Amino acid sequence: MTVSEVLRTQRIELPSWAFGNSGTRFKVFAQAGVPRDPYEKIADAAQVHRYTGVAPSVALHIPWDKVADYPDLAAAAKDDGIELGTINANVFQDDDYRLGSVCNPDPRVQRKALDHLLECVDVMDATGSRDLKLWFADGTNYPGQDSIRARQDRLAEALHAVYERLGGHQRLILEYKLFEPAFYATDVPDWGTAYAHCLRLGERAKVCVDTGHHAPGTNIEFIVSFLLRERKLGAFDFNSRFYADDDLMVGAADPFQLFRILLEVRLGGGFEPDAGIAFMLDQCHNIEPKIPGQIRSVMNVQEATAKALLVDVEALTAVQLAGDVLGANAVVMDAYNTDVRPLLADLRAEQGLAPDPMAAYAASGHAERIVAERIGGTQAGWGA
Repeated sequence: MTVSEVLRTQRIELPSWAFGNSGTRFKVFAQAGVPRDPYEKIADAAQVHRYTGVAPSVALHIPWDKVADYPDLAAAAKDDGIELGTINANVFQDDDYRLGSVCNPDPRVQRKALDHLLECVDVMDATGSRDLKLWFADGTNYPGQDSIRARQDRLAEALHAVYERLGGHQRLILEYKLFEPAFYATDVPDWGTAYAHCLRLGERAKVCVDTGHHAPGTNIEFIVSFLLRERKLGAFDFNSRFYADDDLMVGAADPFQLFRILLEVRLGGGFEPDAGIAFMLDQCHNIEPKIPGQIRSVMNVQEATAKALLVDVEALTAVQLAGDVLGANAVVMDAYNTDVRPLLADLRAEQGLAPDPMAAYAASGHAERIVAERIGGTQAGWGA
């Protein structure tokens, strides 16, 4: 595929929770005009797609986005020009999960968590979603608190039950996180643990690489390359972080890292139509406005992708095989240092979109309209 073909067909999924109120562990900061229900979240996601042209789906988080009629929600999304995507489970916001969810030593709590995961597959059936994404806050804070081995056994048993419940076209996407809220031993702390569980489950179990969930200095592009090679890379959660954890806008902390990651995606065939990789944002906009934050994030991914596609792979291979260290680095850096904004602006214009999505949205007056219209009710958010 050519550079233009990849960029025209690129798809970036949006997270519904990016449009709700969020904040730090100390305070959630409310913003005027924030959605009050999943339907308004979908309407906001549709605005991002309207101005970028590459964000045609929105991921749901259950029970944050729970509704009585999921086919009706899917129909509303279709009316707005987008569709419902990945279903994300929530087994971390309940008092019962203080000591974990599926890894909890209490069989009752294990069962409760598993029932929720199976409920999420029911939601997938109703929405037509392909992917169930699982992230577990499970872990321990103190040595001896629980059996590390037994917790892995419980995790494996729950994952197997969910995998067996999936339909033939559905996939289980397992996310990992280095730490927090468990500070001694996290039950799915790294890509190796996630990979091992997915390998045992089967072909339709894949790993999600969240770009903010690694120790400082981790070579994320190596992880991406390895999982692509093993056909176990199922999804990205794009965001960035400066010190620990995530949720800053993708490309904000280290745009060169994002470029390097997407270069490995290209080299590993991850942009091919049959690669099956879900490229999703996973961010909360605590201090910046929600819709523009998502538009800018999509543009950051587009720009990094364009630069990765401009790398002359033939020339790179030649200098690599010749042992030309500086020459190889120069090929990569020449692409990274290219200003791709005019290329993307031209592509948008060819598709009937505004060349500058941020400016076009700001001029639309939509932000002012939703502030005026969304009066009353309870704003969506994760309630910390």
